[in-house]
Amino acid sequence: MLAYILRRFVALIPVLFGMTIITFVLSHVIPGDPARYAAGLIAGPEQVEQVRKEMGLDKPLFQQYLLYMNGLIHGDLGQSFRTHRLVTEDIRRYFPATVELSLTAILMSTVVGIAMGTLSAYKKNTWIDQFSRSFSIFGVSMPVFWLSLLLQITFYAYLGWFPSGDRITIVLGPPKHITGLFLVDSLLTGDLKRFLSSFYHLILPAVSLALTMLAITSRMTRSSLLDVLGSDYIRTARAKGLNEFRVVCKHALKNSMIPTTTVIGAQFGWLLGGAFIVETIFSWPGIGTYGVQAIIELDFPVIMGLTILLSFLYVMINLWVDIVYAFLDPRIEYS
Repeated sequence: MLAYILRRFVALIPVLFGMTIITFVLSHVIPGDPARYAAGLIAGPEQVEQVRKEMGLDKPLFQQYLLYMNGLIHGDLGQSFRTHRLVTEDIRRYFPATVELSLTAILMSTVVGIAMGTLSAYKKNTWIDQFSRSFSIFGVSMPVFWLSLLLQITFYAYLGWFPSGDRITIVLGPPKHITGLFLVDSLLTGDLKRFLSSFYHLILPAVSLALTMLAITSRMTRSSLLDVLGSDYIRTARAKGLNEFRVVCKHALKNSMIPTTTVIGAQFGWLLGGAFIVETIFSWPGIGTYGVQAIIELDFPVIMGLTILLSFLYVMINLWVDIVYAFLDPRIEYS
């Protein structure tokens, strides 16, 4: 297993190297002058040229790429044109909000989706199964931006049950910074008011993200579990007199989880990508909102830095999924 993990880490190198080439090329293909954006729109030609020299944009492309790679190796993603801060500093500021939203959404979708899929498979062709399948179709077909707006209009504008966005009530302010996750920091400091406020603000964006994933997880769990429930060893377990709960949950569900795990891993990678639309609609101060603002203002260092970071995270999540396979199915060996 250790040798396999090390090989996968080595395989990360060409993947990330390829991503650096793609992002570097795209940054030069997109219309716009990075030096002009960095200097400011009111800067004169002389100031723009000075900034161009400082950024190394007057050098040949190959030398510019070497400078870019040298910065990456040393953990330097550049400086944001918009905030005038280091991109790494901005990522540390915005990334915890995305992690908190993503973890909440993936937890909701995984728990409810697996439970719904399991019940649907066990109650095949009953009204429970029909309701679960209909709900899954609704969740998959509903665009996430439309669902977000619908929830916001219904539960904020009309009912007034939940806030329209942000992470916490402005009057309270954020809890003492420990991890950057408001729920965790509030619990660690024993601040119940900030915990409840953070949780209250988290519900609508988390539900918006979780619904689509919940539908996919439910459908995948149902399909995989139906295949396993028809296996010989399941019939043997039932013939031995084991109760249905133990047969389904202990013997069948675990052996049907590999396809579901693959889907959950892919969804979590997508979530860590920022869920740009949901964060923008709910004014959630995560890397999704940060990335959208960077794209609108052509903030090239931010766009390139986020692309590399999210590429690395996505590959690491796929590695984690492969490792989980071995725990779910002992027949899988990584030699």
